[in-house]
Amino acid sequence: MTQDVKEIFAGEAPPAPAALAAKVRTLAPSMTRSMQRVAEAVAGDPAGCAALTVTGLAELTGTSEATVVRTARLLGYPGYRDLRLALAGLAAQQQSGRAPAVTADIAVDDPIADVVAKLAYDEQQTLADTAAGLDTVQLGAAVAALAVARRIDIYGVGASGLVAQDLAQKLLRIGLIAHSHSDPHLAVTNAVQLRAKDVAIAITHSGSTGDVIEPLRVAFEHGATTVAITGRPGGPVTQYADHILTTSTARESELRPAAMSSRTSQLLVVDCLFVGVAQRTYETAAPALSASYEALAHRHAPRRGR
Repeated sequence: MTQDVKEIFAGEAPPAPAALAAKVRTLAPSMTRSMQRVAEAVAGDPAGCAALTVTGLAELTGTSEATVVRTARLLGYPGYRDLRLALAGLAAQQQSGRAPAVTADIAVDDPIADVVAKLAYDEQQTLADTAAGLDTVQLGAAVAALAVARRIDIYGVGASGLVAQDLAQKLLRIGLIAHSHSDPHLAVTNAVQLRAKDVAIAITHSGSTGDVIEPLRVAFEHGATTVAITGRPGGPVTQYADHILTTSTARESELRPAAMSSRTSQLLVVDCLFVGVAQRTYETAAPALSASYEALAHRHAPRRGR
């Protein structure tokens, strides 16, 4: 467990039972292997683990009582007793309305109807996990900064680059000056020009993409407000972020790489940012949206035959 992860979640209120599984998925990559076993056990069988003492859970997972307590604290609970109460609540929720027996483990010979069902279920779970784990205080602060920004730069490569483009286009349509950068050299040369009135956003699922971290660091050092959208709250990108927005870390499979699962949660965060900014700037955003619709209307009109 890194010090960065400890600091990020220090002082937070314990997560609601429904958010426990999402928290486990988000933090598991930052845990030691023994802590991962404890976290996976409580997320996989909340009812069974809720009935165990700290000693019993340690024996079940082949760890120590100290590891169980440290895992509970990392997940946001003051102690193991509080974690047991949350597990009991989660078990009760699951018994009252169980999720469908569908997983995202897509096989090569799956019928296309099964592929659709599995992907739809996994996308739904990814969105629910992201919403449950999203820090609305951090989100509100990021929205406030964007609403008054002189200029907004957004960095992302690969699938995250597509999400960066999506956010830039949305912000442009409500009258803000926003640009997305997937070229690392161009991103850095633009970041050098940012100042205190500007905002820089880095989008990286892993939290360790160098081509995204470097321009965010430059923007941070030049006084811009910086935001990181990442699936790793303890990742290197967060050391240069004033505000951290955590996305769900969905399971990968051979036919569903991280690029697919991460994009779903990133787009939800991007939409939350956009709607929040549009609300705060409604008097100027609404006319700007109308003007953009009007400017493009002729492109959507049916073409007449020659």
